[in-house]
Amino acid sequence: MRTVTFGIDTFGDVPEDDHGAFLTPAQAIRQVLDEAVLADQVGIDVIALGEHHRPEYAISSPETVLAGIATRTENITLASGVTVLSSDDPVRVFQRFSTVDALSNGRAQVILGRGSFTESFPLFGHDLAQYDTLFEEKLELFTQLLEEKPVTWEGTTRAALHEADVHPKTESGRLDTWVGVGGSPESVIRAARYGLPLMLAIIGGPPARFAPYVDLYRRAAAQLGTTPHPVGMHSPGFVAETDAEAAEIIWPRYKVLHDRIGSQRGWPPLRRRDFESEVAQGSMYVGSPETVARRIVGALGQLDVGRFDLIYSQGSIPASARRRAVELYGTEVVPRVRELLAENEVAVSS
Repeated sequence: MRTVTFGIDTFGDVPEDDHGAFLTPAQAIRQVLDEAVLADQVGIDVIALGEHHRPEYAISSPETVLAGIATRTENITLASGVTVLSSDDPVRVFQRFSTVDALSNGRAQVILGRGSFTESFPLFGHDLAQYDTLFEEKLELFTQLLEEKPVTWEGTTRAALHEADVHPKTESGRLDTWVGVGGSPESVIRAARYGLPLMLAIIGGPPARFAPYVDLYRRAAAQLGTTPHPVGMHSPGFVAETDAEAAEIIWPRYKVLHDRIGSQRGWPPLRRRDFESEVAQGSMYVGSPETVARRIVGALGQLDVGRFDLIYSQGSIPASARRRAVELYGTEVVPRVRELLAENEVAVSS
């Protein structure tokens, strides 16, 4: 049977309470902690926390929240999604995640990326003109740190290192590290060159359009002589008892979030018909457990990936509805996806 792991992702969107009032950022962070505990209890494989530096999102330090989650969970993998390596220091990123790895008994996972927003660059004193160089150099250094041996390295974006021995080291000897990619072929090849697993951010359009990236990753690994790893994908969505309820909850809040960000990026306001088209045939997994499960199976049929993560928090979705979405995803969606995948394999083999 095809092996697929299932995760949930969040950026710590600041939610509403049941009366329509916004939670504080501190309450939003505690909400994520509670959702992570629930995810662990219902058997979800991974929770990934994104890094943002905007008022809509409460999580700017994923590893700090993950450390809190580590002390209250037992099995779930604790990932970032993503850590913006370009505007951070590779040594400190390694140290923070190896610390989470220790607290969680080896469950830490860092997904490195350049980030979909650029607020962290001026915030931490980095020049956007060095956007590509910052990530390339820092990823090169990070991959050396993963060997957990003294490192000698020199570049243009941070101080050189000479036989630097970085601590703490992991018990396993290797920190689980992926690269997050939004659709750049160069980024896909880079992940293959460093022999790191690839996570595809698929946030719009038919999933099938990313099939060439999966193929490129594997072809590049073969040509470069590195080991190809399982490829993952993450996409937005929301689960409720019925299709109508899920759409009613997510649509107005997702539109507010989309239009706020779009006003800064030159996007037109989101129309309801475009949203419904994305839900029907694009990369929004919205609906009842059965609907979402079948949509996920459809995406897995189009892409040969070994992991699917649902970005379950979209805008100010009420905290109680988010908690229920996590519960439904773990208890109904994931088991149904696995059941449908098994049925498909039996049908093909017969």
